[in-house]
Amino acid sequence: MIRASSFPLLRFLKLALLAGWLLVALLARCDLFAQAAATPPAVGSSFDAEAGARAYLARLSPEKKARSDAYYEGGYWLQLWQFLYGCGVAILLLQSRLSARMRDLGCRITRFKPLQTAAYAVQYIVLLTLLTFPMTVYSDFFREHQYGMANQTLGGWLGDWAKGLGVGVVLGTVLMMALFGVVRRMAGVWHIVGAAVTVAFLVLTIAIAPVYIAPLFNNYKPLADPKVVDPILRLARANGITADTVYEMDASKQTKRVSANVSGFLGTMRITLNDNLLNRSSQPEILAVMGHEMGHYVLNHVFKAVLFFGVIIVIGFALLRLAITRLLNRFGARWGISGIGDPAIVPLVMLIFSTYLFLLTPFTNSFVRMQEMEADRFGLNAARQPDGFAEAALKLSEYRKMEPVPIEEWIFYDHPSGATRIRTAMRWKAENLSPGP
Repeated sequence: MIRASSFPLLRFLKLALLAGWLLVALLARCDLFAQAAATPPAVGSSFDAEAGARAYLARLSPEKKARSDAYYEGGYWLQLWQFLYGCGVAILLLQSRLSARMRDLGCRITRFKPLQTAAYAVQYIVLLTLLTFPMTVYSDFFREHQYGMANQTLGGWLGDWAKGLGVGVVLGTVLMMALFGVVRRMAGVWHIVGAAVTVAFLVLTIAIAPVYIAPLFNNYKPLADPKVVDPILRLARANGITADTVYEMDASKQTKRVSANVSGFLGTMRITLNDNLLNRSSQPEILAVMGHEMGHYVLNHVFKAVLFFGVIIVIGFALLRLAITRLLNRFGARWGISGIGDPAIVPLVMLIFSTYLFLLTPFTNSFVRMQEMEADRFGLNAARQPDGFAEAALKLSEYRKMEPVPIEEWIFYDHPSGATRIRTAMRWKAENLSPGP
């Protein structure tokens, strides 16, 4: 048994997270920011950024605000239940020795170690996906329809789910074969080399996803409307992005959410807008959103994120080695696991690593939120569309709580809240579009 005192950082994170949940439960429905609605004043030397922000926030009706708050707050508990459900599945596979039996089947199929790992990986990924299907179909299909965010039929959703399973089998099997190959050949330093392999795999996935994975789920085509394309390409060129095509994806077949991205690298970079953004937004909104997305690219957020999460992965593998050694000494025989190089150990690895990442949620969210805030400011300076940005932030209120309390935003938000974004836009407007005295 691993004592909490052996991991002071994890104990601190766990206490912080539990305290945060308690505060959110007590405060989440308290409107700490309620103020009288205001009419947006004309831009001038006396422009009041806070009044402008409150005027935008006042446009969200109480009914819509209650709906989006309920959706987003429910997501807090959904994260917890999904984590606990996943832990339960991992424990089931270990305690029932089902993981060991899958390993035995792989050994009967072939005597070649890498293929044994591959056989186990396919069984594990398929079984895990099936066991977690009830939680997945609730969170990704029924709940989305309940809150009016989804357009897809159950048949279409199941088709995408099956594609996702196929992609997961291929990528998961490759990664598992590589990691167990490292464990077998580098027993003394497997945690160091394994972390490096995982980071390299992360980079590879980011590189190939826009070109080879995303088109499996949506149709991508060049956007032809020059009224939309030309301003976006001018904005890209002005900020050092070499692109001559803007792509449109048919996200409306699945969701009502608006989005865009500048994704990929190493020759796979793409500027993409989903058709919801095109159909539901004005030109200033589109330019504001694209300025934000270009900010991620220009500010090298992908590379910074790889470095940040690379450090998390390295630390995680070090903790993994320590935890696995202790747990196998105590429970290895009961679970039918012969050692660290035994594929049957995968549920234990997932249990430990998912717990580690779950406890780090407030910190990983804060890092991503910081990058999003940087991209917000870049987009405002590049596109110069503060009202377009505020309008886009209002659209996100359909599925994001607009005005969380600070502790709530710190723990659960991987983007700035809508209120924060609108205030940022209005402050930019006051400082940049107001004439001097």
